[in-house]
Amino acid sequence: MSKTYSYAAQNPNDALKPFQIERRTPGADDVQMDILYCGVCHSDLHTARNEWNNTLYPSVPGHEIVGRVTAVGAAVKHFKVGDLAGVGCMVDSCQHCASCAEGEEQYCENGFTGTYNGPVFGGENTFGGYSDNIVVKEKFVLRITHGEDANLAAVAPLLCAGITTYSPLHHWNVGPGKKVGVVGLGGLGHMAVKIAHAMGAHVVLFTTSPNKREDGLRLGADEVIVSKNPDEMATQANRLDFILNTVAAPHDLDAFLNLLKRDGTMTLVGAPDHPHPSPSVFNLIFKRRSLAGSLIGGIQETQEMLDFCAKHGIVSDIEMIAMRDINGAYERMLKGDVKYRFVIDMATLKEQASAA
Repeated sequence: MSKTYSYAAQNPNDALKPFQIERRTPGADDVQMDILYCGVCHSDLHTARNEWNNTLYPSVPGHEIVGRVTAVGAAVKHFKVGDLAGVGCMVDSCQHCASCAEGEEQYCENGFTGTYNGPVFGGENTFGGYSDNIVVKEKFVLRITHGEDANLAAVAPLLCAGITTYSPLHHWNVGPGKKVGVVGLGGLGHMAVKIAHAMGAHVVLFTTSPNKREDGLRLGADEVIVSKNPDEMATQANRLDFILNTVAAPHDLDAFLNLLKRDGTMTLVGAPDHPHPSPSVFNLIFKRRSLAGSLIGGIQETQEMLDFCAKHGIVSDIEMIAMRDINGAYERMLKGDVKYRFVIDMATLKEQASAA
């Protein structure tokens, strides 16, 4: 075991503060890495503040991790000391259920183990990327293929925001000839626009903010619709093959279901703290439309996403922060005051630890 410096929430009401945790000594199939950058996901805030009523304290959030390998176990085959590597939302799963066998560990029937906050169905706590190092089984470590000269800090959010949007776009066969709606332009939405555009789809962005029109076009949207404007919304009725809805706040789903063609699907990836109003059944049955949900992706698909993004030069739009600024970043995130993802420079944590 080794002592590791981190930032943790001790309860739902207090700010995150410096905290020492223990990491296991790397085993035969483990990869140890120093964390260079860690993205800040809205799930971090939900968990730190126990808004999903399942937080294990102390809580060390962070599941958008880019680091450099510092040690590998004797059985590790695909990583060596000095390699760039990534860790996303999972660090383990049962490995024997049907979903795991099919490479869909995120849907593990026995519950995957989160990078922080432990197994889905309960168990020993795990500590995430707001720390200076991490030890993870090789099977759950990703290769960073963007290269040393890339903006590695901007690669970090791909490990959650990237795969959360890539997975449904890939599953529902988004590509050339498809007209795809993206609802919301935040941490998830801006990645969805970039990825759907790179897949060759015609991308329509829906936002409540008229001032995001220019940004949406810059990111790759072909059209930007202000969803509060009924006339603009009417121009898209029955025109979309697929909609990826990234908005986490409860809202009227019927307004968007109306925009789908026959046999179109709207997939939800935002996780509201209160349920959406129930959609009308008639909007579904009269056009054979589908309303679906999607989680992250399995490890193989996450690697595919990283390789796809490297090939197309896709990274997240980020604002870098120091570790000590995380509590202020949470408050700004609640106000939507970030374009479009905070990333922590973990060197600032090391500096803080050495000065302590």
